[in-house]
Amino acid sequence: MSVAVITDSAAALPDSLASVNGITVVPMWLTIADQAVREGERTLGELIGDERVTTSGPTPGEFEEAIRSRLAEPGVDDVLVCTIAASMSSTYEAAAVAAREVGDRVSVIDTTTAAGAEALVVLEAARVATEGRSLDVVEAAARRVIERVRLIATLPTLDHLVRGGRVPSIAGWAGRHLSINPLFEFSGGGVKRLRPALSAEAAHDRIVAACLRSRPDDAAALHVVALHALAREVAEHLLGGVEADVQPATSFVEEFGSVMVVHTGPGLAGLAWWWESPADQASSAI
Repeated sequence: MSVAVITDSAAALPDSLASVNGITVVPMWLTIADQAVREGERTLGELIGDERVTTSGPTPGEFEEAIRSRLAEPGVDDVLVCTIAASMSSTYEAAAVAAREVGDRVSVIDTTTAAGAEALVVLEAARVATEGRSLDVVEAAARRVIERVRLIATLPTLDHLVRGGRVPSIAGWAGRHLSINPLFEFSGGGVKRLRPALSAEAAHDRIVAACLRSRPDDAAALHVVALHALAREVAEHLLGGVEADVQPATSFVEEFGSVMVVHTGPGLAGLAWWWESPADQASSAI
């Protein structure tokens, strides 16, 4: 028995990791002045600052095509689809519609998160799937990560969010004049504002500290992704801060997906992580 894993491009999963882990990635969509392009076809540098850009998720037909393609592969019996948070996109519903068309060999789960946090959920599902586990066990592994994964990020300025109408202009003014660096946590399908930092360095230190401080006493391994939007050096600095204290089992640096960044602007940087326990390892071996 074999389970194939599918996700959307909001997971910000590097092509190399998707390929080596047998993960199918269905692209999100960007519309630029009435021209539709798949996420990844334009660089972040081309997109940021273009106020004509709107975003949307894959269609049910695109998910159905991906699901049927995987089920047609020799040895594949079932498919697990892991999507960006349903509260952030219509992607989950599109995948659910596709799954109903295909039948009971498909399960769709809402990761309740995005970007590197979504990628970590997908990678764990794929890891357990390669061990030949059943669909129920692969799905349970993904849900364990959903319960544990965290994603905290910071922005150098609120200006882009102000222009998009997502925060009041007074907040942007205060941020600029007080040198405030906002911090956010993406969890449970929503965005939670954390206490802002008074400098970029302080914001970065707090993100690294949050990751290390969340380590359980019985932690067996750390899985972490450093994410950025045209700020790779910042992401590498964040990952280096973590690796100075612990050697992760999984770690990589990747850009936030353009679907997210067109709403937040450049400079977005953060960490997504989850701590694996011996109990997690035992559960996936059932």
